[in-house]
Amino acid sequence: MVILHYLLILIFGFFAARSFDLMIIRGRYFRRLADENRIRRVRIVPARGRILDRQGFELARNTVVYRDQAGKKLSRQEALAREARGEVIKKDWQREYPLAQAAAHLTGYLTEATQEEINASQENCPIGLGDLVGRGGIEQEYDCQLRGRPGEELVEVDARGEVKRRLGQRPAQPGQDIRLTIDKNWQQAVGQVLSQAEKPDLSKAVVVLDPRTGQVLALASWPAFDPNSFTKFRREEQIQAWLNDPQLPFLNRVIGGAYHPGSVFKMITAIAGLEAGKIDAQTQVEDTGVIKIGQWQFGNWYWLEYGRKEGLVDLVKAIKRSNDIYFYKVGEWLGVEVLLDWAKRFGLGHLTGIDLPGEVSGLLPSPEWKEKTKGERWFLGNTYHLAIGQGDLTMTPLQVAVETAVIANGGKWCRPHLNLIQKPKTKNQRDGNQDCRELGIKREHLELVKQGMIEACSPGGTGFPFFNFKPQVACKTGTAEVGDGTDETHAWFTLFYPTDQPRVVITVLVERGGSGAYVAAPIARQLIETYQTY
Repeated sequence: MVILHYLLILIFGFFAARSFDLMIIRGRYFRRLADENRIRRVRIVPARGRILDRQGFELARNTVVYRDQAGKKLSRQEALAREARGEVIKKDWQREYPLAQAAAHLTGYLTEATQEEINASQENCPIGLGDLVGRGGIEQEYDCQLRGRPGEELVEVDARGEVKRRLGQRPAQPGQDIRLTIDKNWQQAVGQVLSQAEKPDLSKAVVVLDPRTGQVLALASWPAFDPNSFTKFRREEQIQAWLNDPQLPFLNRVIGGAYHPGSVFKMITAIAGLEAGKIDAQTQVEDTGVIKIGQWQFGNWYWLEYGRKEGLVDLVKAIKRSNDIYFYKVGEWLGVEVLLDWAKRFGLGHLTGIDLPGEVSGLLPSPEWKEKTKGERWFLGNTYHLAIGQGDLTMTPLQVAVETAVIANGGKWCRPHLNLIQKPKTKNQRDGNQDCRELGIKREHLELVKQGMIEACSPGGTGFPFFNFKPQVACKTGTAEVGDGTDETHAWFTLFYPTDQPRVVITVLVERGGSGAYVAAPIARQLIETYQTY
C-alpha cells in the first residue's frame, strides 16, 4: 500500500508539473500559435489603371465585383445589405473593354500570371499569385504602371476559416492611368469598317496617324478577338477557337505583319532619284511596256493587264499611273546602294520604336544580305524589283504609314507613339523636337512627289474610288505580288489629307486581297465617311 501511495503521488506530481508547464511556462507560446491560426494576412489587389483616349474616353476600365465568403458573386445592392448586417464582403476588380474587338490589338487583354512571371517579378513591380498581367497591346507595354502596388489586410477568422472582423489595413496603391494619342471616334470607325468590310475572310490592317507628330490616332487588325472574353465573361471555348484559328486573330498585323509593299514604296524611289540628281520634274521615260535583260522581262502593270503603253512619262505621271517602267529606270540610274541608303533614312529594315509589343522590322534586302542568305549575287533585276517595292523587300503597314507621313509633313521622320504624356526619344535629333527628325529633303522635291500623289487620286489616276472626293486627298495605290508562286497579291492603299495642311495619314492593307485600288481604297474611303458621321 505504501508503494502504491507513493506511486500515485509521483503520477499526480508529474501531471501537475506538466500542467504547470503547459499553462504557465509555455502558455504564451501556445496562445501565439492560436492567434496565428485566427489572424490572417489578406493581399489586397489594387485597382488597375485605366487606359484612356486623348479626350479621356475609357478604352479599358474597372468595375467592382462583390463576393460573399464562399466566393459567390453578389449584386451591389445585395452586397451592401449584407455589409449592413455585419457580414464581411469581398470586393474584386474586373477589367472591362467598352470598344471590345474594335480596339483589341490596341488595348490587349489580361490573363493570370504564370509561376515563372511571379518568380521573375521585381520589387518595384511585384506580381503575386492570382494576379492578372497584360498580354499584348497597352496592357502589356505599360503593365507595371497600370498594375499598381498591392496592399494588405489583417483579419480575424473563426475555426471554419470565415472572416469575423478586420483588424487593420495597408491600402493598395491603384495603378496609373495611361492617356493615349488615340481618338476614340477614329478607333470606332476603323473597327466598324473592318468588321463590315467585304470579303470578311481576308485579313486586314489599318493605321491612322497624325503626320505632324507621329501620334497614332487609331490602329486595328482583322480578324480580332474580344478582350472581355478573358475577364468580364470567361469564354473558354471561344478563346480556344481564337487560339486555333489559322487567320491568327491575336496577331497585330499593323506592327507584326511584314508584307511586300509593291507600289506604295515608289515614293522612296522618287525621293532618292530627285535628291541624288538623277531625275527632275522634266525627266521623261518612254513606256515600252516591258524591259528585257537577257532572258528576263520586267513589265509594266498596264501592259501586262491590258496590253497598253503610257508613252512618255514624267515623275508626276509615273506616280499618278504607278508606272513601273519609269521606276525601273530610276532604280537603274541610282544603283542599289543609293536606293538602300534612302530606304534606311525612311526607317526601313528597322523597328519604328512604337510603344507596343510585337513589332517586327520587315526586311530591307541588300547585296550583302543576298550573298549571305541565298549564296547569290545581286543583279540589275534585283534593283528593278526593289525600286517598285517587290523582290525580298517587306514592310509593315505602320512603316508604310510613317513613309507616307514623311511626304505629308514636309520631310520629317516622326516616331509613331501612343502614350500622350510619355513621348519616346529618337536619336539624331535635328530640329529640337524629340519625336521627329529632319531627313534633309528639298521642299521642291517633296512637292513634286506630293503632286503625283494628288494626281493619283484625281481623274485618270489609279485611285479611282477617290476621284472627286472632298476633301481632296493625296494617295498611292499598291498591288504587291505575294511571291509564293501564286497569282495572289496584297492590296495596299495609303493617303494623307487635307492636301494643303495634312493632318491625317491612313494606310490600309488587305492580305491577298487583289488590287489596291479595287479592294483597299474603298475601305479607306468608307473609313473617312464613317468618321465624318461621328
